[in-house]
Amino acid sequence: MTEAAEQARRARVVLVDDHRMFRTGVQAEIGDVERTGVDVVGEAADVEQAVTVVTATRPDVVLLDVHLPGGGGVEVLRRCAPLMNDAEQPVRFLALSVSDAAEDVIGVIRGGARGYVTKTITGPDLVAAVFRVADGDAVFSPRLAGFVLDAFAATDTPPVDEDLDRLTQREREVLRLIARGYAYKEIAKQLFISVKTVESHVSAVLRKLQLSNRHELTRWATARRLV
Repeated sequence: MTEAAEQARRARVVLVDDHRMFRTGVQAEIGDVERTGVDVVGEAADVEQAVTVVTATRPDVVLLDVHLPGGGGVEVLRRCAPLMNDAEQPVRFLALSVSDAAEDVIGVIRGGARGYVTKTITGPDLVAAVFRVADGDAVFSPRLAGFVLDAFAATDTPPVDEDLDRLTQREREVLRLIARGYAYKEIAKQLFISVKTVESHVSAVLRKLQLSNRHELTRWATARRLV
């Protein structure tokens, strides 16, 4: 494709993320249609809004956060499956998340997403990823591709961890960061939540897993290779 043709291309995009400031930042970074070719045609902050907006706008690509109120990105994918499978005008999904956990990556890929990139991605790289996904390619941040290859190469389905299943997706995310040694303030900044909310999630995790402190929590997470 020539440079002129690339500049003339347009990709209609919906942003799905429960943090308004993050959506605003992405819009500012990639949403100048004359400069990037990306036309942001809708936004959503939870599962219900996402399904409604995606169904109404039928974008080329949905930038989808993994952790959303109402059931998470996997639920959005499940409910939008008919749109993804439309032979004439398929809606394609690219996960854009702060999480780099294998279970999150594998979950949305099994759900039908065409790729997974973390929020450390640069604006130009995100624009390139959007167009690649719009063309039907798969796009992953480098270290995440290995998770997908390993998961789909495995012949056995991993056993269900009933303890882990008690936790919400956000609680799992906080659990991993705590186990990696992050302070509450650092977790709050990374996840765009308050320190008080972090404390509430940690308390819930300790209660559900019947653990007493963060040291026990770290050992629990390490034993399950969640760190």
